[in-house]
Amino acid sequence: MTDEIYVARAALHMWEEPCISGKAGSGAVFFSGCGLRCIYCQNHHIAQGRFGRKVDRDELAGLFLRLQEEEGAANINLVTAVHYLPDVCHALEEAKAEGLKIPVVYNTSGYERVEALKELDGLVDIYLPDFKYLDSREAEDYSRAPDYPEVAKEALAEMARQQPVQEYGEDGMMKKGIIVRHLLLPGHVINGKAVLSYLYHTYGDAITISIMDQYTPMAQVKQDPLLHRKATKREYNRLVDYALELGITNAFLQEGPVAEESFIPDWDEGGIL
Repeated sequence: MTDEIYVARAALHMWEEPCISGKAGSGAVFFSGCGLRCIYCQNHHIAQGRFGRKVDRDELAGLFLRLQEEEGAANINLVTAVHYLPDVCHALEEAKAEGLKIPVVYNTSGYERVEALKELDGLVDIYLPDFKYLDSREAEDYSRAPDYPEVAKEALAEMARQQPVQEYGEDGMMKKGIIVRHLLLPGHVINGKAVLSYLYHTYGDAITISIMDQYTPMAQVKQDPLLHRKATKREYNRLVDYALELGITNAFLQEGPVAEESFIPDWDEGGIL
């Protein structure tokens, strides 16, 4: 990416965890580009950085304020923003000075440098990272990042330093804290169990774990021996049963037909004009 900010969408998003979306919707700002190249990415149209509308710092701050004041968003949800971090921090500071009061959510792949996360200290209320792999070979094969496990561990530790306690409003909406997502990939229950074990034995109930069953096979992986299909109900139940065996109770589960392409937003530059 260049030093110019590109945003693919800025609109209410109803498909996050209940304490993030709520009834009002999360004010999701989807940034173009990504530091990973996951071969199964459902947002690959924007992840490759070839889609979106250019905005400057002031316009970005204005998007945050519009989502709060005109759309009634429950929070500002920064989706894959790290490569624009200096501008994002500036825009958050400007928006807060002009009246931004709702929580700020940092929605990330988990592949983050600690030095970058420290720039967000005091600006972000809720961290919403993925924790994709504990197997470096899978991380290399699927995301071109064999160092993902160690990078994600260090990143999560910094997030926990900044937000060690979970806080909720009377309406059940999260005000501060960390929700760590793990998307179960088909044929990868063993990796999923390793991730859950690491998270629970390291952080216990200090974080919420979101065990996701919405993997959607995209056209680019139709020939992959495992990723060409959805995870089966049996695979997901095995992972949930393991979570219960570990003693995990502070968690979100997914039920019903969640693995559908209808959960993927339309990349129409909505809310940016």
